[in-house]
Amino acid sequence: MAKLEKEIKGNFEEILKKIEDGILKGSMSATLEDSSDFIDNEARCSVRVFERYSAIGKNRVSLSVTLFQNGKSKIYLSAIASGGSGAVFWKINTFGEKAFLDKLNEII
Repeated sequence: MAKLEKEIKGNFEEILKKIEDGILKGSMSATLEDSSDFIDNEARCSVRVFERYSAIGKNRVSLSVTLFQNGKSKIYLSAIASGGSGAVFWKINTFGEKAFLDKLNEII
């Protein structure tokens, strides 16, 4: 499992759209598996779960992206990539997970 956390300034909707478009256009096999959005007063939270095939690991990898903002404060991003290893008791490779997070980091 690999994780990326950042504080971002900007427009919440524009950043979310940029992430969605960037991930989906960044890999031929990338899909948006599901999404969820919450708004309570001035607080917002959006969750996106992407999946793609990792040629290096010869497996599928998922990426969960959460954006949170309260009012006009900074936007908090948490992204966690997971999946892939064919081992039963330990993770043999995390190349695909790291590559998925690297792609997100390029986008933002």
